[in-house]
Amino acid sequence: MVYIRAKKVKSDQYLYLVKSVWDSKKSTSKQEIVKYLGKASEVIKDDIPIEYRDNPKILSVLASYNPKDIKKREESTKKSKLQLYKKLTEGNIEDCVKIYQDYTRIFNEADFFDKILKQVMYDIGEDWASNKISIATEHVASNIAQTLVKIIMDSVSKIVNKKKILICVPVGEEHHLGCDVLETYLTIKGFKVFNMRTSLPTESIISFIENNKPNMVFVSITLPDNILAGQRLVRKITNECKIPILIGGYALQTDKIPKFDARVISKVNLEELPKIIRNV
Repeated sequence: MVYIRAKKVKSDQYLYLVKSVWDSKKSTSKQEIVKYLGKASEVIKDDIPIEYRDNPKILSVLASYNPKDIKKREESTKKSKLQLYKKLTEGNIEDCVKIYQDYTRIFNEADFFDKILKQVMYDIGEDWASNKISIATEHVASNIAQTLVKIIMDSVSKIVNKKKILICVPVGEEHHLGCDVLETYLTIKGFKVFNMRTSLPTESIISFIENNKPNMVFVSITLPDNILAGQRLVRKITNECKIPILIGGYALQTDKIPKFDARVISKVNLEELPKIIRNV
């Protein structure tokens, strides 16, 4: 059985999608979190994993927390996704910035990255793979998306008073949009972020860690072909530096998650990351 559980923190309610799992040793059921959904007033239908999205009981609970705004929020999110897709593939950076600004007046930066930009980039990648758009259009969209994230990053007020985070990718990984999004969001939250962005030799990453003493390392893997290189990188960092490591990226968005000598956060929203970092 899958259902929504609410947790109150100060004056706000936060929602979790949980399921009941039978514990044969204790002959009782226990709760397991399927997904953290976020602040109750901001959760929409698209936040629910697709296999549970049309469950009437779950939809009823969502509506009970935000009965007036839930439809409006879903429509706003859908409209923003369509607009951003169009403007990215047209190469229109000015309108992309405006979409971001308009959206974050109502929602927050994490919502924009998680629910809008990430989903649109997935759609663009799938449309290129199925020949719905050309490789040239895909490249234009990717470059404009990277420019958009840089503009957002440049607008951030950099007040650093928290942990230092290193973001890197394994050898062979050339995709860095996820790294840039992560850098921007964590900087907004006050972390000092070192973003390597591009593929570097493992020895260079080890040397950087030893010299700059970050509190944690994020390894981003976009292409499944780079998982083995990612596993080797994580193993080397673990052996040499003894530092907490988190693994994420599009390559880990799968039911069968590869094993790493670190924590994999394949289905974690950006809003959850500061708490994860604090608890490490």
